Amino acid sequence: MDTLQSIIIGIVEGLTEFLPISSTGHMIITEKALGVTETDFVKAFTVAIQLGAILAVVVLYAKKFFNFSRWQFYVKLMAAVIPALVLGFLFSKKIDAFLESSLTVAISMLAGGVILLFIDNVFKTHTIDSEEKVSYPKAVIIGIWQCLALIPGVSRSAASIIGGMQQKLTRSAAAEFSFFLAVPTMLAATGYKLLKYYKESGGFKSEEIKLLAIGNIVAFVVAMLAIKLFIGFLKKYGFRIWGIYRIILGVILLVLIWKGVIS
Repeated sequence: MDTLQSIIIGIVEGLTEFLPISSTGHMIITEKALGVTETDFVKAFTVAIQLGAILAVVVLYAKKFFNFSRWQFYVKLMAAVIPALVLGFLFSKKIDAFLESSLTVAISMLAGGVILLFIDNVFKTHTIDSEEKVSYPKAVIIGIWQCLALIPGVSRSAASIIGGMQQKLTRSAAAEFSFFLAVPTMLAATGYKLLKYYKESGGFKSEEIKLLAIGNIVAFVVAMLAIKLFIGFLKKYGFRIWGIYRIILGVILLVLIWKGVIS
């Protein structure tokens, strides 16, 4: 991986992290399209770069994140993140194997696309319009939904937003809770992945540190622009258009895999 490739992947991550189309799936596709060699560092980069985009949430919602008088907010996030932490730790090797599979991404894109076509009609009753009204059990259930995103191609954003809607949150409230939940989730995932790589490789090379820094900075800047656009778009149009996009992309990927263009 070189500097230009890390910038391109950072742009892709920033644009897709908060859309229900799977940022990890898009990064895997982008890496293969750019001819990036699949190494242990690239796998770590694919996870760690998401932290840059996630930190955009902290900046945009700084008043909420740093209002320490509302301690329940932090407890809810910690409760919701536990399922992903447990399953991510138990199945880390399997997840690494999935990160190499274009076929997994293609199938997940198709399946997720079909679900998004109908999800707005499935969960029509919305009685919770803010994070303050989310109970602890509801937070945990949303966290369980988020675990679906351990499979590349299954969007973390989509899984947790759908989980929120299933728990009676409005689309915008579910999206915001999904953003908040992403912070501890990706902090833990990035820390674990980088520590594991550090131990197994004997440390980071200066070039690797540079690529991680560049990718995260680019993802952060692009995500700052993407978050507000997504909230407005979701309120107005719902999920159907993203379902169509995922189905089209999934079909294209399957054809490219069948033709041998993508391994």
